[in-house]
Amino acid sequence: MSKKVRNAIIVLIFGNFLVCIGMSLIFPVMPFIKNELHLSATDMGIMNSLFALAQLIASPIVGQISDKIGRKPILVYGLLLYMVSEVLFALTNWLWMFDISRTIGGLSAAMVVPTTNALAADLTTPRQRARVIGLLSAAFSGGLILGPGIGGILAKFDYKTPFWFAAVLGFLSMLSLLFMLPSETEIKKIASRNDVPPVLTERKYSKASWEQTKKLFSGPMGLLFVLILISSFGLVGFESIYSLYVNEVYKFTMENIALVLTLNGLTSLTFQALLFDRLVVWLTEKRLIRYCFFLSFAGTIWIMLAHSKLEVIIATLIVFTAYDLIRPAITTLLTKASATAQGLINGVNMSLTSVGNIIGPIMSGALLDMNYHYPYIVVTVFLVASWLMTYKVKQKFTVSL
Repeated sequence: MSKKVRNAIIVLIFGNFLVCIGMSLIFPVMPFIKNELHLSATDMGIMNSLFALAQLIASPIVGQISDKIGRKPILVYGLLLYMVSEVLFALTNWLWMFDISRTIGGLSAAMVVPTTNALAADLTTPRQRARVIGLLSAAFSGGLILGPGIGGILAKFDYKTPFWFAAVLGFLSMLSLLFMLPSETEIKKIASRNDVPPVLTERKYSKASWEQTKKLFSGPMGLLFVLILISSFGLVGFESIYSLYVNEVYKFTMENIALVLTLNGLTSLTFQALLFDRLVVWLTEKRLIRYCFFLSFAGTIWIMLAHSKLEVIIATLIVFTAYDLIRPAITTLLTKASATAQGLINGVNMSLTSVGNIIGPIMSGALLDMNYHYPYIVVTVFLVASWLMTYKVKQKFTVSL
């Protein structure tokens, strides 16, 4: 891997990480916002779901556009929108403005996250790709997990501070992508040397994209997409009301929440960045996915039955670490299955993640308004179903588009 490609991968990882931090900064300050503005848990769930709704609508479109016109412009403008979203959230105290901010943030995530995965596939050889995808997935999941911890720490000064901080980082990340990524011509040359077919960046989607998308959902790849949907529902359903749940049931303070989520984020990043490759070699992606779903539902049950804060912390550590190994394992299997439509595959991947992210917060918020244990009971049912479905997953398969 050349120095130019290595630097490009580094800024892609940072951009992915940053946008995913923006998704989850809100979680530790949710109890404060809810009480300050006299909102319900359902209101908070809808606010979070709007982010995912924008992702759902935009992700497949953005994935196809990036295949056609290039990755770099999409990434730069995506980070610009990210900065706008964070500034807007920091400036307002109105629920409808919060909702607009989260919607813009979702559009930004749709532009950045799948495009970074597609560009990473362009820039790497098949042998390098699994490790780079693992690092990008670590950035994705690490941002989701570290975001609440960072938000909780910065919120000690003011609950708007995390969003000003994210806006500044968004601006710096946009500049780094603008000046450090190779030009589109260079990207195509690198992709050609890496045996990535030119169709990856030149494909015409106007007539065939719908048929190709339907083909993705047939056979073994369709099952993986279903697992992506369910795992994203479980993660966001779990995390979106976590701070409200532990604050009410176990009397966690904002400092407690920030500590727990930061510790979990560091643990998950360690597993993804340093141990993921070894776990895949030892277990294969299929077994790793299966074991992680099992640990996820077991840990969720433990949280509901815990008798102390220490038990909650340990169980939370297990759940988040398992969740954050599921995504890169599934993503790696998807990238191995087809080399000709990485933009489309990653766009569909993000769209399904968005569906789970829409359903999870709204359902969890509504259930939380009824009873604090209902959301995690429902999440557990979905996780058990996912665990059983992993016995149908194939380790090796190929999809031709």
